Amino acid sequence: MATYKKRGYKPKTKKEKEQEEIIDDSNSTTAEVFNTLDEGASRTEEWAVENQKYILGIVGAIAVVVLGYLGYNKLVSEPQQKEAMNEMYTAKKYFDDAVSGISSDSLYKMSLEGGEGKYGMLDIVSEYGGSPAANLANYYAGMAYLNLKDYQNAITYLSDFSSDDKMLSPIAKGGIGDAFVQLDQKSDALGYYEEAFKANVNDFTTPLYLMKAARVAISLGENDKALKYLKRIKTEFSASTEAKKVDVLIGKVEASL
Repeated sequence: MATYKKRGYKPKTKKEKEQEEIIDDSNSTTAEVFNTLDEGASRTEEWAVENQKYILGIVGAIAVVVLGYLGYNKLVSEPQQKEAMNEMYTAKKYFDDAVSGISSDSLYKMSLEGGEGKYGMLDIVSEYGGSPAANLANYYAGMAYLNLKDYQNAITYLSDFSSDDKMLSPIAKGGIGDAFVQLDQKSDALGYYEEAFKANVNDFTTPLYLMKAARVAISLGENDKALKYLKRIKTEFSASTEAKKVDVLIGKVEASL
C-alpha cells in the first residue's frame, strides 16, 4: 500500500530531545481532459491545499465541544485527564491562531512542540498515550504537520486518530488523502477520499470529498468512477459549493469516455 514511515518516523518531543528519529501517468486523452480544467482545479495538489483553512476553521469550533465533553466525563474517573486537557489548552490556542493565518508556520510548530511551559500536542500523545486527550492530540498534530507540508508525519498522526464524530472522522481521513496527493501517491489518496465521504453523509464533508475523489480519479484515468462521484454531487448535494462546478467537469469527463 502506502510507502510512508510509521511510528519510528515521529520527530522528537520536548521530553525526548536526546533520543533518536508513484504513479503511472494517465493516458493521453485523460491527461488532456484533466489539464483543461478551470484554474484552481487543474492541479489536484493546489486544490487540496486551498481547502485546508476552510476545513480547519470548522474543526476548531467542533473541537471545543469535543474537549468540553471529554473534560466533563473524565475529571472524576481519570484525574490525569484534567491535567492533559489543561496542557492541551495552550497547544490548541497556538493551533487556532495558526489557522487564522498569523505567523502560521511558527505557531503550528509551537502547537506541536509546546510553549509557555506547557506541553505541545506531541508531548500529550507521548505522556498521556491511550487517553481521549492523546487521541485528539493525534488529530491536531496530523493537521499541523499537513499545513507544515510534512506529509509523512501528517499521515502517521492522523492514522492514529479515531473518532465517531460525524465531522472529525471524515476530515481526518480526508487529511490523509490530501497528504498522499502531495506525496504523489494518488491511488492511496483516492482510497482515503472514498473513506472520507463514506464515513458520514452530511452536506459539508460528503460533497467535499466526493469532489476530491473525482478529481483524483480523473488524474488516474478512472473516468467512470469520477463521473459517478460527480453525478452524485449533482443529484444529492445540489446546494453545495462543489455543485457549482460539477456540470463543467461532468461534460469534460463525458467527452473523454
